[in-house]
Amino acid sequence: MKDHQDDNDAPEYDGPSKSQVKRDMHALQALGKRMLDLSNDQLETLPISETLRAAIEESRRIRQNEAKRRHLQYIGKIIRQEDDPEALEKAIDAFDAGSEEHTRRHHLAERWRDRMIAEGDSVVGDFFSYCPGADMQHLRNLARNARKDVEKQKNTGQARKLFRYLRECIDDAEATG
Repeated sequence: MKDHQDDNDAPEYDGPSKSQVKRDMHALQALGKRMLDLSNDQLETLPISETLRAAIEESRRIRQNEAKRRHLQYIGKIIRQEDDPEALEKAIDAFDAGSEEHTRRHHLAERWRDRMIAEGDSVVGDFFSYCPGADMQHLRNLARNARKDVEKQKNTGQARKLFRYLRECIDDAEATG
């Protein structure tokens, strides 16, 4: 008689291994730890639940190491229940000056600024379609002042103000969109 295994005898997939679950949980805790390092303004822009926001605020008050460690586990558990932990990680990456997302947004704002200075108000309308939450009048004013600086070959910081506002609009648009 042959020793063969029926297709019905094949082991069923029971989900991720215990080790994988642990790695995932540690990754969520690391994400929670990065959230603790954000400023209150940065934290406000993140798409998180009130439960997670309260847990982060509570964790900032804890001083004892073991209590901090346990609370970080709790934060990881809450993050796992959030709608989109990947989007949350991407939003946090945008605050990290060395991250690809931060660099991408930085270059995007630079390109918009350079176009607004070179091409004029028509680009402001294009930017408004990209970031509908932007204040068009304020943006036109910033772009006009930056153009004047370039024409007069002066540097009064208008291009930098324009860049900062563009970056803020881009961050807001991508955090909500």
